[in-house]
Amino acid sequence: MNQFFLFFPHPLKAMARGWESKAVEDQVQEAEERARLAERRELLPNSPEEKARLAQLESLKLSRARTLDQLERATRPAHREMLHRTLIALEKQIQELGE
Repeated sequence: MNQFFLFFPHPLKAMARGWESKAVEDQVQEAEERARLAERRELLPNSPEEKARLAQLESLKLSRARTLDQLERATRPAHREMLHRTLIALEKQIQELGE
């Protein structure tokens, strides 16, 4: 067992830091987006149309996050391409809704 650590000292620890920093970065970005949304909700009237728009926007953001997660784990080129096209379409819809 000690021979393993001579060749690979803490191999998983370095990988965990990379994933951890990415997760922290994503959490910070999501928190900033939530803060912006909260500000918009306070500034805009609470009309049914605005509520529907915000709900649609939130749904698109969740779909985008799920697609990004799947894209990170996808290994087959055709699947990655499909996910990439999906991501582009979601980002376009998010932009059209005015975020």
